[in-house]
Amino acid sequence: MAQFRLQGSRVLAVDLTGDAVKAKNGSMVAYDGRMTFKKMTGGGDGLRGMVTRRLTGEQMTVMEVKGQGTCFFADRASEISLVSLHGDKLYVEASNLLCTDAGLRTGTAFTGLRGGATGNGLFTTTVEGTGQAAIMSDGEAVVLRVAPQYPLYVDPGAYIAHQGSLQQKFQSGVNFRTFMGEGSGESFQIRFEGDGLVYVQPSERNTIGGDV
Repeated sequence: MAQFRLQGSRVLAVDLTGDAVKAKNGSMVAYDGRMTFKKMTGGGDGLRGMVTRRLTGEQMTVMEVKGQGTCFFADRASEISLVSLHGDKLYVEASNLLCTDAGLRTGTAFTGLRGGATGNGLFTTTVEGTGQAAIMSDGEAVVLRVAPQYPLYVDPGAYIAHQGSLQQKFQSGVNFRTFMGEGSGESFQIRFEGDGLVYVQPSERNTIGGDV
């Protein structure tokens, strides 16, 4: 299995010994050894994944990197975090997914959370199986624990990913900008309940769902 390690906080190094990884297209910045690169259509597994992404707008163009040596990945100086999966599932915004073990299954799941969130929509990318994934954030990602009886409220623009036994609810009313007098119109939050982890970034995307 490929070995993931960080070089600083903004470059991912992946050591390959004949195995492969799937990475965001165009994110390779350097490599040593012998590598092959193959563009993959759709980003999901098989024809179903490709069609689903076209219908939902959850875009993720990926490439398969295979060989012997070390490959280095980065994207727009984003901060990178490593997530280890042990037969469980990670839900992540497509724009925040940098690289996964080739053996991890990727797909698309309906969330119905963020209304008309620009570029994020009502669907999100799933990564499932055993292996590692690298996710990106604008600024250092913060990992927040959700425990039973203690729900977590997240601004849609700051949400990156989540994993564990979590239920999500789309909630209108107040968002964080409203408290500062900067909100206009109806605003929304994501409410997480259950037991798991939520990854957020300290910088917000511009989303219609966050402030309408």
